Amino acid sequence: MKNKISKRDLIIMASALIIGLGIGKFALGTSEENIDGHNHEQVNEKEVVIWTCSMHPQIRMDEAGNCPICGMELIPADVGVSDEETSDPNEIQMTESAIKLADIQTIKVKRGMPDKSVFLFGKVKADERNIAQLTARFGGRIEKLYVNFRGQNVKKGEKLATIYSPDLIAAQRELLEASKYKEDNPQFYNAAKGKLKLWDLTDKQIEDIENNGEPMVYFDIFSPISGTVTRRDVAIGDYVKEGMSLLEVTDLSKVWVMFDAYESDLPWINKGDKLNFTLQSLPGKTYSTKVSYIDPFVDPATRVTQVRVEVNNPNLKLKPDMFANGVLESNVAEQSNSLLIPKSAILWTGKRAIVYVKVPNRKMPSFIHREIDLGPEAGNFYVVAGGLMEGEEVAINGVFKIDASAQLAGKSSMMNPEGGKINTMPGMDMGDEGTDVKEQKTDEEMQNMDMSGTNNDPKAAAAEKMKEESSDMKCAPGKCGSAE
Repeated sequence: MKNKISKRDLIIMASALIIGLGIGKFALGTSEENIDGHNHEQVNEKEVVIWTCSMHPQIRMDEAGNCPICGMELIPADVGVSDEETSDPNEIQMTESAIKLADIQTIKVKRGMPDKSVFLFGKVKADERNIAQLTARFGGRIEKLYVNFRGQNVKKGEKLATIYSPDLIAAQRELLEASKYKEDNPQFYNAAKGKLKLWDLTDKQIEDIENNGEPMVYFDIFSPISGTVTRRDVAIGDYVKEGMSLLEVTDLSKVWVMFDAYESDLPWINKGDKLNFTLQSLPGKTYSTKVSYIDPFVDPATRVTQVRVEVNNPNLKLKPDMFANGVLESNVAEQSNSLLIPKSAILWTGKRAIVYVKVPNRKMPSFIHREIDLGPEAGNFYVVAGGLMEGEEVAINGVFKIDASAQLAGKSSMMNPEGGKINTMPGMDMGDEGTDVKEQKTDEEMQNMDMSGTNNDPKAAAAEKMKEESSDMKCAPGKCGSAE
């Protein structure tokens, strides 16, 4: 039969069918696997949002809500933080919105010439080198006094008083006797003449005594300098003894102004610095002078050092004990061209000075706590003695807010340099270890509590006992007895 299919053809057709089914099954399986894999990737690629607080970035939540610390609404956090950025556990990370809300500002530490305006308070004083103290060189009686009041102006060589002295008369007679033997015994003559000189007699007065041949009964006292009588200790008719104070004359044509400088101001004051001062009695008038002397001692009572300037006073407008307000512009400290840091960047603990340094090369702004050593104060700045390097960036505004975030996060801060988490809210466990104190206390109270409701109250326990005893009694009408 011509149409009869041979055995060989059947084998070929069956083989082709099996191969075709295999190819189709392989193609269909690959497509299903691609579809299943595609759906799986879509599920895994779904972004998981982490919610945080703009003021407390340590808060991390899986869902939106409010901050458990401050109650602010949570915002999406930046999940692209690398492990490198969290290498230091004491870093305080803050979002850009938190930086704006806290108004945090930073500045780079630079070198500069520190300068400062030192404000000083002082008084006008007399120049101690221009004070003449007149004392009695010999005993006697005040016969005449030409100075009638304190404050009277006198000139050099002007007669101030006249004194009668028996001792002076005897010394003059010795001179007259010695002058007779001046050539034969010059030593005796020179001794008598020297005695009168020691008693403040001038060469002219001694010469007049020798020429007159008679001793002077009354001796005149002359002013040794031109100035103002600042003290009068005698009156007409007073008897004085040798060494007794008579008058005091002060030359006020040049005066001192003594300013009080505190210990913190001393590094900024040097001899020769320019100082401007004003007086309340002369408004609008400014005196400019230089520091001429700095007292090497500190007053143990007031803890100040005297700084002196000298001022010419030809018209005597500057009077002793007038108050003066001085300003010294200084640009000389213990070190020149030093590192300077604003005062607002420093947190004080009493013993330590703390700043927050911005960590460089961070996607999210980060700050770290650092203790520094300070030098002298320089106006609105402090000289940095150690702990910072030039070019580092420190926070100068919002520093307390950064420190508060550090404390809440349990990291190194101003009052907690060692770090460690703190319990910020009652009943909330902010740490990973241990149990909340309030919960522990509640468990202990529950263990000690009497489950019967008495709560270990003695009166309640007694009432409960009586109730139990009464339940064991049987009572009949008109008669009560014990239970059988």
